[in-house]
Amino acid sequence: MSILESLSALAQSTGFSALTFGNVIMIIVGCILLYLAIAKEFEPLLLMPIGFGCILANLPLTGIMDEGGLLRFLYFGVEHEIFPPLIFLGVGAMTDFGPLLANPSTILLGGAAQIGVFIALVGAELLGFTIREAGSIGIIGGADGPTAIYVTMKLAPHLLGPIAVASYSYMSLVPLIQPPIMKALTTKEERQVVMEQLRPVSKTEKIIFPIICTILVSLLLPAIAPLLGMLMLGNLLRESGVTDRLSKTAQNELINIITIFLATSVGATMSAENFLNLKTIEIIALGLVAFAGGTAGGVLLGKLMYKLSGGKINPLIGSAGVSAVPMAARVSQVVGQKENPGNFLLMHAMGPNVAGVIGTSIAAGIMITLLQ
Repeated sequence: MSILESLSALAQSTGFSALTFGNVIMIIVGCILLYLAIAKEFEPLLLMPIGFGCILANLPLTGIMDEGGLLRFLYFGVEHEIFPPLIFLGVGAMTDFGPLLANPSTILLGGAAQIGVFIALVGAELLGFTIREAGSIGIIGGADGPTAIYVTMKLAPHLLGPIAVASYSYMSLVPLIQPPIMKALTTKEERQVVMEQLRPVSKTEKIIFPIICTILVSLLLPAIAPLLGMLMLGNLLRESGVTDRLSKTAQNELINIITIFLATSVGATMSAENFLNLKTIEIIALGLVAFAGGTAGGVLLGKLMYKLSGGKINPLIGSAGVSAVPMAARVSQVVGQKENPGNFLLMHAMGPNVAGVIGTSIAAGIMITLLQ
């Protein structure tokens, strides 16, 4: 073989020879996600591995998502619905259900925020998506990435990339998307309401709650038992007081490792052929509709509770009914404190916020039960 032939063969073996315009576009998308994660600090723990996974998936000839490839092995945990429940185990270990137990009525706000899920489901059907695809798209409105992944793998696995990216992106954009909706739907007087301090919640209540919740919800919706069961197991590890080592592992090492594996392998599904199409744009738009609808649903029920309580409930806490924990609760606090510097809504907002996690799980269970 001549030197020129050798050089030609070498050139053809590089990724540059197989690089397509679509690959270039998706590499740019991956870089944008990295920029948002690093420079803007939008959910960096999620957007950074997703963005880098996207870049890896669009580098030609690496074989990284082929059978036997590294990310293909990691994707096994997504494909077989292992990673989302393990994420929920860690989330449960980090979650305090005390504010919800102190004010049980806030569970209604978590339920009201799920209206966005069903608005997007109807919208997706009208745009021509199948009912199973529509269910997967709708769950974006819950602002809960692991649940969105879990439902999508059950109902429409071919849409995992755009649905996961839309879900995590809107979770990261909570501080930008929610405040205008909250202000548009409430009056200044409502936003200034100072709520009474929550009652103390006993250790016994905190221990009994995850056990009873798991039993009742899993009997009603068996399909969601893996997610909700792991969430409540993690919470029981936290609240029991006898498993500190396990609780700390679930809160730190375990959830960190699984987040890297889950987010990177999800990002690796964002190949040009799967992502660059009209459906992706429609999914991202419907996801925004779902998320905005969920925020509005929670705030509107909050307004009703404000009226019924004689002005004792600040409707801003309704926006925390989407399950972006704890970011949505922090947004309620920030917006409320801007209107009234003496207002401290964070713990009150944590009630509907953690209720939103349960509410999204229940909505997911209904979707899977009816549509699978």
